[in-house]
Amino acid sequence: MRVHEADVLVIGAGIGGVACALRLARDRARKIVVITREKDPLEGATRHAQGGIATLGPEDSPELLVEDILRAGAGLSLRRAAEILAEEGPRLVQEVLIEEAQIPFDRSAEGDLHYTREGGHSVARILHVGDHTGEAIAKGLHALLKELPNVELVTGATAVDLITFPHHALDPHTVYEPITCHGAYVLDQQSGEVHRYLAGATVLATGGLGRIYRYTTNPPGARGDGLAMAHRAGARVINAEYVQFHPTTLAVPEGENFLISEAVRGEGGKLLTPDGRRFMDEYAPSWGDLAPRDVVARAIHREMTLRGYPYVLLDVSQVENFPQRFPTIYARCRELGIDPEREPIPVVPAAHYFCGGVWVDEWGHTTIRNLYAVGEVACTGLHGANRLASTSLLEGLVFGDRAGRRIAEESPKPIRPSQVPPWEPARDAAPADPALIHRDWRSIQYTMWYYVGLSRDAHRLARAIRDLRHLWEDIVDTAGPGSTTPSWACETAFRRR
Repeated sequence: MRVHEADVLVIGAGIGGVACALRLARDRARKIVVITREKDPLEGATRHAQGGIATLGPEDSPELLVEDILRAGAGLSLRRAAEILAEEGPRLVQEVLIEEAQIPFDRSAEGDLHYTREGGHSVARILHVGDHTGEAIAKGLHALLKELPNVELVTGATAVDLITFPHHALDPHTVYEPITCHGAYVLDQQSGEVHRYLAGATVLATGGLGRIYRYTTNPPGARGDGLAMAHRAGARVINAEYVQFHPTTLAVPEGENFLISEAVRGEGGKLLTPDGRRFMDEYAPSWGDLAPRDVVARAIHREMTLRGYPYVLLDVSQVENFPQRFPTIYARCRELGIDPEREPIPVVPAAHYFCGGVWVDEWGHTTIRNLYAVGEVACTGLHGANRLASTSLLEGLVFGDRAGRRIAEESPKPIRPSQVPPWEPARDAAPADPALIHRDWRSIQYTMWYYVGLSRDAHRLARAIRDLRHLWEDIVDTAGPGSTTPSWACETAFRRR
């Protein structure tokens, strides 16, 4: 089992992790290793972000953006985080995305940047590349990353546990020191071996946890691995109850909850009941169809629950040049037999974004020394109880960059390999069974969807806790106490299929 050493280990290759790596790599003497569980490093939540990235529009101001963020966050957003985003975000969009990465944001016939408006925003301030903005940003940032000789990108590598002292220390005297992270144990999916990746600073950029719900817009890797590792290590986790549900995902069996961007409503799309009634003015008179996501999602859920609708409809007939403006959405609908220009699109809410996460300060520090977190796995306080549309990519860019700046200043040094034991799988542990793991995942997803979803109460939450505890006991009985971490079990089981 190999030992990999670096100055900084970044776990995750989305916008937050890559922004951090790009900032750190400016010092060519510093070695950065970026790992991702995906075979394709572009795969992840960043790639699937359709709508765009918030910045400041022509009739905008940092103060107005801050107020929109705070309003959408239901009074629970941290003002300082919103101010940092509004102050630093537009500059980084210009310098990093437009000038360095040369992201081809859509422009007018005159060559000016085109800004659109989404739910919860007072003005048009969203930059976009059609309806595949995240993919364009991911490609541009990774192209920059490939040019850097001091950055190593490792694919097919799943972090299974953080290496922390005193927990993993061979020296018992480390018990008198603060909990400190020194890297991670990482599964090589091809060989099946778990290697030690040692680093002076470790950055969690593992994304969200939408896949623990039955219906979600999230890619398969968004199952909460980073959050679980940080929690096991003793990091503080906050606001975990705030999971945002996107109001409009494609409601056909073959659609796999394909996201219908909020920008569709920003450019004229209207929500209707199956019998043709507009209903959002009843729930949000001042916003209508452009109300914040949580308001729209709850309104749709209530209409479906009270009236027995299997879905509601999104009428895009008033959206100008829909096939050209939203080519990905249009193509997917046509694949499934829906012609959006002639008939409304059936939509339902789905789990979309984790507003809580590992507590971090404004520089990405967690409560564990030398462990940082950026992106969706982190909770900067920006989103409060509900994220404002198109601020997630901007948050990853801003706070990834800030974490990189702070790590560069602090320059923590990696420890020697002789101080860390190699990975030891549990003895007598049963091999991971794909059938059992699939069944257990489905149990978790249905429990979370029905009892910890859009509609919650004390009775449902108590039922969820009981069911999940029983499931945990079954898993322990099957695999043996402490046999493996969830990420190890999933990767090894699915790899054997």
